[in-house]
Amino acid sequence: MTDVTGAPVDVLHTLFRSDQGGHEQVVLCQDRASGLKAVIALHSTALGPALGGTRFYPYASEAEAVADALNLARGMSYKNAMAGLDHGGGKAVIIGDPERIKSEELLLAYGRFVASLEGRYVTACDVGTYVTDMDVVARECRWTTGRSPENGGAGDSSVLTSFGVFQGMRAAAQHLWGDPTLRGRKVGVAGVGKVGHHLVEHLLSDGAEVVITDVREESVRRITERHPEVAVVADTDALIRTEGLDIYAPCALGGALNDESVRVLTAKVVCGAANNQLAHPGVEKDLADRAILYAPDYVVNAGGVIQVADELHGFDFDRCRAKASKIFDTTLAIFARAKEDGIPPAAAADRIAEQRMADARRR
Repeated sequence: MTDVTGAPVDVLHTLFRSDQGGHEQVVLCQDRASGLKAVIALHSTALGPALGGTRFYPYASEAEAVADALNLARGMSYKNAMAGLDHGGGKAVIIGDPERIKSEELLLAYGRFVASLEGRYVTACDVGTYVTDMDVVARECRWTTGRSPENGGAGDSSVLTSFGVFQGMRAAAQHLWGDPTLRGRKVGVAGVGKVGHHLVEHLLSDGAEVVITDVREESVRRITERHPEVAVVADTDALIRTEGLDIYAPCALGGALNDESVRVLTAKVVCGAANNQLAHPGVEKDLADRAILYAPDYVVNAGGVIQVADELHGFDFDRCRAKASKIFDTTLAIFARAKEDGIPPAAAADRIAEQRMADARRR
């Protein structure tokens, strides 16, 4: 069923449903000459201009792309609020296979659409887009972050994203085992691409035993050639069933935690870089019922957004790293709030973020 515009009714219903947080604005972008089809979703600008990356992905349908943009934009509102940034949440998705259709012409067209929002949305990299892409987008749009250092940017944000996830793991270890070290702990990392391979380096430096998996053989090989002590399993299903696993780190696409995976997960902690790890509402309770400590994804993976936000003020890596190190304290505070209120950590994080946004709206 569609409305008068031809858009699926369920998508519009999702857009305006208050129980999902509502969205301020959704922009559909099309440039026939370059083949660009994109969705820019702004969830909230209560704390400041919406900030979030651009995902380039071959969605099965336009409705799926819109739904992903809405979910990701909402997540960015919460992430930016918990990171203490003066930014709201937004996200963009470009529909199509980046290996086939990405071009300079398409990226320039996308930059013009972002610029047309006149600063209400600040973009950056995400799945399928890279620093070099943002350099092209920035030629048409000054509200672009995640650029290369030679073009005034901070470069690869995955460096601080992995550092923040590592701080979240340390907080989980402190909360659960009374010591913020991962020495002697077995950590399974699903996805060792942009962020995951940096996370592995942090874990090994801290003395952890690491098990990895990735659908890309070259990503696995990059790790094992440098660190032959790292174990490899065939797939994520094998990883979550690994005997003696202390921490599971989903670092690929979202939806990693669902009814089936939670039921067989051997780890005592989930803390990873992937966005939207909970496949549906209620999974956080399933984790809590199994006494699995969940470090909310949008809290621990905020290092990257801290980095790109800093670009707008003249990037300083040491300043950003100091801000990202506070993810340790923020995560501990969430665990404490969850225990005090008798709710899962995901719900506790949501309450804290929603309070900050509500306070901003009242000012």
